[in-house]
Amino acid sequence: MNFEQARLNMVKNQVRPWEVLDGRVLEVLGHVHREDFVAPAHRQLAFADVCLPLGHGEVMMKPVVEGRVLQALELLPTDHVLEIGTGSGFLTACLAGLSEHVTSVDIHADFTAAASQRIHAAGVTNTALVTGDAITDWQAEGMFDVLVATGAVSEIPSRWLTWLKPGGRALVVHGQSPAQQVTLLTHEGAGRYRQEVLFETDLPYLKHAEPRQHFVF
Repeated sequence: MNFEQARLNMVKNQVRPWEVLDGRVLEVLGHVHREDFVAPAHRQLAFADVCLPLGHGEVMMKPVVEGRVLQALELLPTDHVLEIGTGSGFLTACLAGLSEHVTSVDIHADFTAAASQRIHAAGVTNTALVTGDAITDWQAEGMFDVLVATGAVSEIPSRWLTWLKPGGRALVVHGQSPAQQVTLLTHEGAGRYRQEVLFETDLPYLKHAEPRQHFVF
């Protein structure tokens, strides 16, 4: 496979038609080698319009969804970003290319280790990858301009919003599968958050963020 041509085709024929027109976003998607962030068995599918399995029941988002997410965040070169769910590390690398620094947390230590190697190999230096459970007990150090979650939650954890600076943005996939909402929240100050539903998708839930089971007797 000609990966350079496949990457160009992904940006031109998949991502752009999904109304991703931000030049910086298109540039970073065309620059980061997505094929280096997927499992070797899926390398030929790196640019396909499908979610790719990562293990632990998690998936790598479709390229079109990654493009929409990156565009919606309107990242500035001075932004400090918190990513919840490192996964393959591909989105981490893209976020790093659009911001000043990315802190990425994942509950799976093997994801953190593998993503660290891939990001280092890609020459990305403005990231910090940590292992922890951001749903229950991991605590962010400091405040962030942007928060983005790469897996779904049944309900948006209120603790996440306390990590946002005034004016900061959080992008979260939440609700009930298979019609989850991708929502952008903007911190307007004094504990107020403006919400905007962007589109619908369907992603696996982050561990400990699944819907509660209701038992019928």
